[in-house]
Amino acid sequence: MAEQESKNEKIVTEGQWTTGLYDCLSEDISTCCFTWFCPCVAFGRIAEILDKGETSEGLAGLMVVAMSSIGCGWYYASKYRAKLRHQYSLPEEPCADGAIHFFCCPCALSQEHRELKHRGLDPSLGNNETGRTNTKTPPFVASGMDR
Repeated sequence: MAEQESKNEKIVTEGQWTTGLYDCLSEDISTCCFTWFCPCVAFGRIAEILDKGETSEGLAGLMVVAMSSIGCGWYYASKYRAKLRHQYSLPEEPCADGAIHFFCCPCALSQEHRELKHRGLDPSLGNNETGRTNTKTPPFVASGMDR
């Protein structure tokens, strides 16, 4: 069991991707299959984490479906890849974000999903479960006099 845990641990270095773009088959088969067969859900989860809960998983997934219906889903998804890169100071490699999402969106989503997991965020849990909630508690309002 300890062998498996040490195998899954990655050394996270600021400014470097923890996995390559095409590591989906060699590292995490379940994430690879998920991003290939359910890319809208995978994108929604990534967007929810990167937006710190301001965009829900469902809304982000619907937005990428809508954008894909007019041929622009890759562009919308590439904006979130840029956001991830900016947040963790990652290089734009092996090519531009738009090109990566245009030519191999499932590979890009898989890499982004793995990156968040390696950095301690689990996209499958959503924003609230990762402890990064932005909700505010409403103030307590005292009721009037009771009889």
